[in-house]
Amino acid sequence: MGAHIIDGKACAASIEASLKPRVNQLITKGLNPHLAVIIVGDDPASHVYVRAKERACERLGIKSTKVLLPGDIDFQQVIDQVIQLNNDPTIHGILVQSPLPKGMDEVAITDLISPVKDVDGFHASNLGKLVQGDSSGLLPCTPSGVMEMLEWASVSLSGKRAVVIGRSRIVGMPQALLLSQKGADATVTIVHSRTQNPEEICREADILIAAVGVPEMVTSSWIKPGAVVIDVGVNRVEDNSKEKGYRLAGDVHHDVCEVASAISPVPGGVGPMTIAMLMSNTVRSAELQN
Repeated sequence: MGAHIIDGKACAASIEASLKPRVNQLITKGLNPHLAVIIVGDDPASHVYVRAKERACERLGIKSTKVLLPGDIDFQQVIDQVIQLNNDPTIHGILVQSPLPKGMDEVAITDLISPVKDVDGFHASNLGKLVQGDSSGLLPCTPSGVMEMLEWASVSLSGKRAVVIGRSRIVGMPQALLLSQKGADATVTIVHSRTQNPEEICREADILIAAVGVPEMVTSSWIKPGAVVIDVGVNRVEDNSKEKGYRLAGDVHHDVCEVASAISPVPGGVGPMTIAMLMSNTVRSAELQN
């Protein structure tokens, strides 16, 4: 019997439906939530991601502005652009699309964004609140999207063993914090590149979150029978049978479906939820600023 599929698209649609009345309420007050996205350079994947964000804004009535900057721009000019958006009261959310060109400090540019406009949730102030168990700041979109998916799928976390594969500041670390917060109450272990016997640790997990960026690394032998698996990874794998010459693969191998009780797909799982939570942060940011 195969695993139940946790449909990220359906969950994201429910999030968007809950946001529409809030957006409409702001608009009736003369305030249109406004997201500004800075893209530096011509990375094709970045433009695809940003277009998906623009479509979500269009669906919800959120105004979006795309700021295109050349890849060879001086870093100080990127800084100046962020400061300009910080000082613009009509802009409620600011996002600097990753990756930046080689040599540009992504953490430095993120920390220049006003914390109340930091809709990616990566500013030190917002992450610091999360470390203190305070979720009143803007939360990182992918980890908070995973939490929404688990709730939507009626997955009980309290007292359960959760394992997060990956320790990035964008996904892995904030994900572990959210899972262990009061109210979620999971017991969390982080598996990373220096972990000994990762397969053995993962087999103890009731909930496994894979966010390591290695295609299909997690196989069925890593999974406790009946575990819930959330696959955060989106990797391009060469596949000449496909028109584009590649296919998208998660961090989790498809054979895990034979062991797990529930799993999120790639694509159509965490990806749509990340965008939905970006929209949620943008609306919340507009509400907080006004």
